[in-house]
Amino acid sequence: MTGRSPGLLRRHRDFRLLWCGETAGKFGTAVSNVAMPLVAVSTLHAPTFAVGLLSACTWLPWLLIGLPVGVWVDRLRRRPLMLGAAGLSLVLFAAVPVLARYGGLSLGLLIAVALLTGAAAVVFQTAYSAYLPALLAPADQPEGNAKLHGSASAAQIAGQGAGGLIAQLAGAVNGLFAHAATFLIALLCLLGIRHREPRPAPRDAPRALAAEVAEGLRLVAGDKWFRTLTLFGAASNLALMGYQSMAAVFLVREVGLSPGTVGGVLALASTGGIAGAFLARRAADRFGTARAMLLCELGLPGAALLIPLAAHGAGALLYVAGSFGVSAGAVAGNILKASFQQRYCPPALLGRVIASSSFVNYGTLPLGALLGGALGSALGLRPAMWIMTAGVPLAALILLFSPVGAVRDLPTHPAGEEQREPGEGGPDPERRDGPDPEQGDGPGPGRQGHDGARARR
Repeated sequence: MTGRSPGLLRRHRDFRLLWCGETAGKFGTAVSNVAMPLVAVSTLHAPTFAVGLLSACTWLPWLLIGLPVGVWVDRLRRRPLMLGAAGLSLVLFAAVPVLARYGGLSLGLLIAVALLTGAAAVVFQTAYSAYLPALLAPADQPEGNAKLHGSASAAQIAGQGAGGLIAQLAGAVNGLFAHAATFLIALLCLLGIRHREPRPAPRDAPRALAAEVAEGLRLVAGDKWFRTLTLFGAASNLALMGYQSMAAVFLVREVGLSPGTVGGVLALASTGGIAGAFLARRAADRFGTARAMLLCELGLPGAALLIPLAAHGAGALLYVAGSFGVSAGAVAGNILKASFQQRYCPPALLGRVIASSSFVNYGTLPLGALLGGALGSALGLRPAMWIMTAGVPLAALILLFSPVGAVRDLPTHPAGEEQREPGEGGPDPERRDGPDPEQGDGPGPGRQGHDGARARR
């Protein structure tokens, strides 16, 4: 093969559909993250605690059902699970403005919708992360992850601005129709994918759900690479959510920005995620995947220490610069971690590994929000911001003093397991799924696969 093969968006029809559907879903999520609290505040006049509870309900399902969902994802085909989750979210978000028109809107309804759509997101995210390796050959997975994470960052930025605009023009309640529409797009894209997964291999002896959950937890806890990345993600998310939970109040009360300007500053800072998506593969190619992860998770997030220095006027740019670095590092790190998981983990265990690590990683998000609020109340906003932002690069010391800090590249298969040869029980690293670029689009052969800074996955 001569020259570099065309990019995935040019030659892989099924990936283009998955990418389009996932980007639409991320845009809709950013819109609803603005619209749902606005409905609670402006329409239902809910107290502050209730608004916080509404936001917490979107993450709570990761703690309630995240582990069993990982087992289901490994037992079943992933694409039907994604279709079911997207369809449920479409119905739920469309139901809120319809019920509001007939007097059925209440805080209880919003909380129920937040819980159910949060549960659907757990299913979709876990299945989607495990589905990508079934669609792409290993050599294409880093590019695929970079495109998906980069477009998710761009969609988040656009969705934050669009959410406020839609709420202003059509009303906060009707703004949820926009999110429902994005799930319709995701459904249509998923239905258009021609690749069909093979049935999961039959199990010799079906085991209890708890036993399979425990197997996933044991693998994450027992493997030094999974264990290191999961502990780092949990510590990093604690610090990230700690300072992000205070960001808007800090920018208004300490920096002196107007509420309208705060939204623009947060959106501008989020553009770091796009830069991170552009950086990840290039840094991995030049320095190695392990050294690139240290650069992205320890070097770039060091800019977080600029955030507490932000001041009125031009000093607000220090917040933008600091959050830009954190966001770039988080997204690049997420891409490197996702590519590592998809190549290193046995396909039959990938759903459980993703769910087990997400259970730990996302479980620290509400703790970080509580810690940030408690420190802000006890010490003041600026001292609390110093503590929580310092925790962002400090969390990466877990990586530096772990096996990640001692190697150039992350492994592609567990120690003691021979690297599979092309055509022998696994994807061929040199073979591309999807159509031949010279023959146009066509079905490919089967394969087994936060405001500001984004949460570590």
